[in-house]
Amino acid sequence: MVPVSLHHPVFLFSSDIVRVGPSPQTDLYNGPLNTDMSSLLKPFSVCEGPCESGAVRRGCPGSALHHQPPSQRLVAAGLGSLPGSLTGSLTGSLPGRNLAAAAVGGRKLTHPGKSILAGGIAGGIEICITFPTEYVKTQLQLDERANPPRYRGIGDCVKLTVQDHGLRGLYRGLSSLLYGSIPKSAVRFGTFDMLSNPMRDATGRLDNTRSLVCGLGAGITEAIVVVCPMETLKVKMIHDQCSLRPRYRGFFHGISEIIREQGVRGTYQGLTATVLKQGSNQAIRFYVMNLLRNWYKGDDPSRDMHPFITAIFGATAGAASVFGNTPLDVVKTRMQGLEAHRYKSTVDCAFQILKNEGPQAFYKGTVPRLGRVCLDVAIVFVIYEEVVKLLNNVWETQ
Repeated sequence: MVPVSLHHPVFLFSSDIVRVGPSPQTDLYNGPLNTDMSSLLKPFSVCEGPCESGAVRRGCPGSALHHQPPSQRLVAAGLGSLPGSLTGSLTGSLPGRNLAAAAVGGRKLTHPGKSILAGGIAGGIEICITFPTEYVKTQLQLDERANPPRYRGIGDCVKLTVQDHGLRGLYRGLSSLLYGSIPKSAVRFGTFDMLSNPMRDATGRLDNTRSLVCGLGAGITEAIVVVCPMETLKVKMIHDQCSLRPRYRGFFHGISEIIREQGVRGTYQGLTATVLKQGSNQAIRFYVMNLLRNWYKGDDPSRDMHPFITAIFGATAGAASVFGNTPLDVVKTRMQGLEAHRYKSTVDCAFQILKNEGPQAFYKGTVPRLGRVCLDVAIVFVIYEEVVKLLNNVWETQ
């Protein structure tokens, strides 16, 4: 046991040593302790039997002071109180601190489980709202010049689709995207928070550069796990509708036919282009969103963001991603269509588009994609944030 001098009252809590009151024999900070310093590295011995002295001893089961915070133990022992800085040092160093919460005044980190659930809900609601714009965008990208073009623009595409198939025609292929959007958003937000939580500072703030890296990781993960097979099915079903004799009667029939004819590899066409597209997509979106969020909150990370502000920031992040990677989206769509066999690789596809149709072909479908993506990202971020707030009230996590 560490000997305690009456001139140097010493209180040991965990690894902290706090000297209370100056000694008449020495300076408060520079004076020697009457003990072997090597013994301070050893745990403080637990007393056996009842505590008879007035000293506060850690580990004594018979002392009610053992169950009090360090600063309250000193007061109860009749030794006054510590300065605010020392009190904060004591309480902050105690074990068992909730690691899920940031420092006082910071935002609580989001548990990956909540991110997965909230992301899935947000993704399902979003795709039901925005799918018609996705349908039009895909149709325009598949409408190659060599055929010649069937549609004169966005309005003409919508008009002809409704004339031929009714309003339900604008939702052809929704099932494949709906089944994919829920796990896609779940994987995206779950991966992002799993990667970003350890990178946040004491206040919960995430550096902009790190948000770019975490967004890239989230995009690559969702591309491999969910997006590539689901996007392949979606493009093939939409492209099949354009043919004179459609073959696929629905989502599950389409899956069975594609796997029967092409194997599992048939659902992973254009994987490289999908990884490039989704990785850059989420890197740009999370970077811009985090940049705007940090700017808005300034020096107060705990400042709440109104859903309208979240929607504006989300739409801005979506627009940035559209202009940043639409060429990759065009190549990905061609690689996943029914005419994908015409291309030897992703690079060959891009080369043939440039050679046969010119550079402007890489931005076909930009306007409908811009409208869909801005709405998409705004809705997803708003619903995600609100669902997380709701989950925080009903689901306690460490």
